[in-house]
Amino acid sequence: MFKKIGIIGIGMIGGSVALAARAAGVKFITALDVNADNVLWAHQHGMIDNVQHDNVAVLDGAELVIVAVPVRSYEKVFTQIAPHLPPGVIVSDVGSTKRGVMAAAEKFLPGATFIGGHPIAGLEKHGPQHADATLFQNRWCVITPPDGADSEAVRKLFDFWHALGSHVEIMTPHHHDRVLAITSHLPQLIARTIVGTAADLEDELQDEVIKFSAGGFRDFTRMAAADPVMWRDIFLDNGDAVLEMLQRLSEDIALMQKRIRAGDADALEAVFTRARNIRQRVIEAKQA
Repeated sequence: MFKKIGIIGIGMIGGSVALAARAAGVKFITALDVNADNVLWAHQHGMIDNVQHDNVAVLDGAELVIVAVPVRSYEKVFTQIAPHLPPGVIVSDVGSTKRGVMAAAEKFLPGATFIGGHPIAGLEKHGPQHADATLFQNRWCVITPPDGADSEAVRKLFDFWHALGSHVEIMTPHHHDRVLAITSHLPQLIARTIVGTAADLEDELQDEVIKFSAGGFRDFTRMAAADPVMWRDIFLDNGDAVLEMLQRLSEDIALMQKRIRAGDADALEAVFTRARNIRQRVIEAKQA
């Protein structure tokens, strides 16, 4: 286990990394954040060991630095920390897209050991006060090493996430982005679009939609409460993969329209049964 780690961005995810790492035996944890209040709160509650929020010197001696900010902020972060990274440090991240991240690291962290990371876990809440030391337990974390990555560094990052309770999978950045486009990004797009549709309804009907929200709509509003800046950056960074999956979804929806219009009960039941079976597999995989 690493003796000291640094975290860039001590929000809910960064705070959860700090808490889980502390529980796993990391002795020294420091953090940087544009929000001084986040760093102060995290320090007061024992998450991190520094008070200054913008002094890159807190990274001195770190063996691992994890970037936990919106992905379109990486270029600025990499530029700021590059001259101050300790020799031999591993730099990783928690971003939901990987191709753009890996390209930015190659350009703005020359000579550094950067290995992409993405813990597939989260909450719609923001800030270190909502951090959870158990957030990553029994969840998957994807690691995306660059070509020719140091195998020992990959092993250390693999072991780190495993110590935080995660199942760890290694993927290429391209494959990661296509997988997450359908399992994470497209559902977010659908959720926000449906909630937006409800918001555009005439006032009287909108009130009824809120008042009589069924479970499905409540789940959509929960997803839609996630950080707008983070998700804006994800769709800008992984737009091509999202558009590919959205086209497939559009074709499937058009087919469902035909089945409903035709009263094709057998076809509808077959689709719904298949969907239920997928849900059962998710439960059996303990990802529900």
